[in-house]
Amino acid sequence: MKEVITVIAKALVDHPEDVRVNAVEGESSVVYELSVHPGDVGKVIGKQGRIAKALRTVVTSAAVKENKRVTVEIMS
Repeated sequence: MKEVITVIAKALVDHPEDVRVNAVEGESSVVYELSVHPGDVGKVIGKQGRIAKALRTVVTSAAVKENKRVTVEIMS
């Protein structure tokens, strides 16, 4: 799952070397913390949050197999 988030995020940003994904696992959920260059935060979020919502939808769909709740948080 980390690889999927990383590949998508690197395709969106100007500074792909600054993309980091950290997984924080709980009992029934996983939180993926996506960290990007401060100048790229807007590109990852998109207009009215559309790109962030699409990224979360893809990750949620891919996580159905794991039977865990998945959340993606975007940080600078």
